[in-house]
Amino acid sequence: MSPSPNIFDRKAVRLHRDRAAPHVGRVADVLHDCADRLLDRLDDTTRVFTRALDVGGRGVVAPLLRARGIDTVSCDLSAAMARLDGRDRAVVADEEMLPFANGSFDLVVASMSLHWVNDLPGALIQLRMALRPDGLLLVSLPALGTLAELRAALTDAEAELTGGASPRVSPFAELRDCAALLQRAGFALPVADMDEIKLLYADPRELARDLRAAGETNAITLRNRRIPSAALFPLAFAGLPTEAGGRHPATLRMAVMTGWAPAPSQPRALKPGSAQISLASVLAPEPAGPPSDA
Repeated sequence: MSPSPNIFDRKAVRLHRDRAAPHVGRVADVLHDCADRLLDRLDDTTRVFTRALDVGGRGVVAPLLRARGIDTVSCDLSAAMARLDGRDRAVVADEEMLPFANGSFDLVVASMSLHWVNDLPGALIQLRMALRPDGLLLVSLPALGTLAELRAALTDAEAELTGGASPRVSPFAELRDCAALLQRAGFALPVADMDEIKLLYADPRELARDLRAAGETNAITLRNRRIPSAALFPLAFAGLPTEAGGRHPATLRMAVMTGWAPAPSQPRALKPGSAQISLASVLAPEPAGPPSDA
């Protein structure tokens, strides 16, 4: 197998999360909103979960799972972020090399935490292996269109100043690819849908501060390492769209992925050609009955 492309600088991802940990409370409301929307999927199943893994929950997801009565272990690439769990159940772990034994959990939750992973299919395979048969995976990722306003403004501003542009906003997955990723990783009954959150900022500098507080600053391997021109961000912020009241929108398009670890008890599709009734006979019009008496 060919190695996965090195799109993201994993050392930079860890450093950004280390530096963000003391300030992550600034974006707690957004993180809670994302986590609540993801965990709402638990209410759609009658399964009772007893042991969960929280991947990169930034001190938000594990308490929500424990409030549901689920024994929870959390892990994070950043030791500082892992400590936000507040328990001795937190583990420092790379999502691309998870240290958990097969079948350790019946629920895995990764809320907005896997989008800086280079080998996402490989990480999903490891999460499937960490699940018991018929265990549930819940994942949310920022999808294509997230921060589109900021991406466009930065690109236009840098092109105006320098005649070119370097990548400053992470590439995001398309929704249509998400269910295929789960299927490729061996999950049964994969489903992917979209949830959109729109944030409004009176001062666009607050958006930049929130991204830093969440540990979401640029970690693309091919990013420009030089200090940008002092004019770049003011020019980009001036180019952001505005809505009623003069506020600037920042869109988060959250792809939600659910999949189950395979188990013999799960429903399976019939083999091609095994149907007993043809589709043509089902769709054929009913024959006309005898004419009724006048």
